[in-house]
Amino acid sequence: MLGTGHSLPSRVLTSAELDTPLGLAPGSVARISGVHQRHVAGPADNAASLGASAAHQALQAAGVGLDELDLIVCANATQDQGMPCNAALLQRELGLGHSGIPALDINASCLGFIAALDTLSWPIQAGQYRRVLLVCADIASCGLDWQQVEVSGIFGDGAAAVVLGPGDGGGKVLASRLKTYAEGAELCQIPAGGSRFHPRRIDQPFEPLTSFSMHGKRVFRLAAQHLPALLDDLLAQAGLGLAQIDWVIPHQASQQAMTHAARRLGVAPGKVIDIFARHGNQVAASLPTALDIAVRDGRIQRGQRLMLIGTGAGLSLGGAILEF
Repeated sequence: MLGTGHSLPSRVLTSAELDTPLGLAPGSVARISGVHQRHVAGPADNAASLGASAAHQALQAAGVGLDELDLIVCANATQDQGMPCNAALLQRELGLGHSGIPALDINASCLGFIAALDTLSWPIQAGQYRRVLLVCADIASCGLDWQQVEVSGIFGDGAAAVVLGPGDGGGKVLASRLKTYAEGAELCQIPAGGSRFHPRRIDQPFEPLTSFSMHGKRVFRLAAQHLPALLDDLLAQAGLGLAQIDWVIPHQASQQAMTHAARRLGVAPGKVIDIFARHGNQVAASLPTALDIAVRDGRIQRGQRLMLIGTGAGLSLGGAILEF
């Protein structure tokens, strides 16, 4: 990781502002969700514009120019539009529409950043690419049922970016592992957005299909069932013990999920990068935003070992151990 960055919409929505519209007592949304505020996209925001802002930060931190990029990848969980891919729209937003730089998407919902890092590490190592821009940008707010506080109360919008390149003796990927258990495919979903529930093909109301739905307790149980083995696999692959990990950066799924996972996996709370209360769950942008914040405030230093770990719709789980 040569450089990191993140970007947030300017509008801040506090949980206190949600209490009255939902008919709840003051403080209820913050108590239920664990989120005190989140950033919410305005009408002029889109995933490409937020992603471009994060990308410029990462490029500046890396000391890499736009003309040095040889691949642009988006790992958004949400689409800016049905076609083309998010990365093509990002390329245009960056002013590179005539460049010919290849642009493609890697989609693993909330797990997109880890999945893309795992996928891209191999062609970078093989020498196919030397400067890769990886961006996660998600606008979750437009796909939420704002009357369901257990769902709408936990999400926020945002974007994060990293510039990747060969380690050249510096940082490296020590281990990575991805798992998918499609028995949980219906536990987190937005049915609309593709051909399966296209409005021209269905005989049911389309609008309800455009909202995100989640069976939180069942997701939690299925993820908790498989996370310990995933952690053991990662540490064994890296040849490390948990005590040798400097920071754990989880997908900011929910406060309950992160607290329970840290306790069950035996991770000290002081080693977990937690931005949930002020940002909520930013879908795929969540984990790399936490990474960039901790880099910029000085907690994460070069040479430290980082464990990235998370879950996503699918149901998918994944992790990586990096030497930063």
